Amino acid sequence: MRNTLFALAALLFAFDASAAAPRAKVRIALIVESTVDDKGWCQSMHDAITAVQKKYGPAAVEYSYSEKMKPVDAGSAARQYASKGFDIVICHGAQYKNLVLEMADEFPKTTFAFGTSAEVGPKNVFTYMPQSEETGYLNGLIAGLATKANVVGVVGPVDGGDAARYDRGFVLGVRAVNPKAEVKVAHTGSFGDFVKASELAHTQVKAGADVLTGSSQQALGALRAVATYHDKPIWWLGQDVAQLATPERSKVVAACSYDYVPVIETLVAKRQAGVLGGENLPLNFKNGGFVFKYNDAVGPVLTKEIRGKVDAARASLAAGKLPLDWKSVKF
Repeated sequence: MRNTLFALAALLFAFDASAAAPRAKVRIALIVESTVDDKGWCQSMHDAITAVQKKYGPAAVEYSYSEKMKPVDAGSAARQYASKGFDIVICHGAQYKNLVLEMADEFPKTTFAFGTSAEVGPKNVFTYMPQSEETGYLNGLIAGLATKANVVGVVGPVDGGDAARYDRGFVLGVRAVNPKAEVKVAHTGSFGDFVKASELAHTQVKAGADVLTGSSQQALGALRAVATYHDKPIWWLGQDVAQLATPERSKVVAACSYDYVPVIETLVAKRQAGVLGGENLPLNFKNGGFVFKYNDAVGPVLTKEIRGKVDAARASLAAGKLPLDWKSVKF
């Protein structure tokens, strides 16, 4: 393990929207703990890489991925990719941090990336951090205004990384428009325990929650639990717009997504310019790292007041004029 300690940083970063095609073929590998069609965390990165590959063509961008990789298994997969000459190996999860640092020493000519992390890594490691308190805040505004019971629920994986930021941003949003509302927060303790996520969602509904949300892969459990209440006004706020295309979409009022396309193009461009790492890449509304969509099909749930407040907040976030003190929220 390298001796250099990570330095915490809040770097200003602007994505280059006019990224040029790769000058030489680039080989990208992705390692995820869930699946690339999980309608959440893992799919968002997979979709971004495939979008970049489609944009430039498979002759310019080669892509391979490994699913259901616990950290103990991911090491072998990462070594195989690096040994085969893949240029960029993305280990998509903070749980892979130690693995990536070990790989960075072993394969100094390979670019590694992992997130979420706001830390700055070694010279051949990029980190990325969605500032997801912003997406949580918008969904919190909707929850605080849409709830009739004054009880809303959050189902999260663990209280860390971008999940922690999202959950706290959500609480800030609820409080901003409805300080009387109670926010119930529960964690499964795992990124992959979809059964527990479903159980927690049912528990929150039984405790009175009529609007729920969840970060990471909770769509595979909590959203499906919400969808079982067919004839009841119980709603979901998504942390991935892919949820608007699921069979459960009739319960999804709105959804936010991470747009990793600029991140992937930045990784490619920087590597081809000789920069293999040593930088943190944040995502936020200001630099185009987030996408937000309403589900117009839910009808009267999305009132004029809700749309007005959310649109105004989104504009303020994009302009960098709405700081969110997510660390002030305690669970």
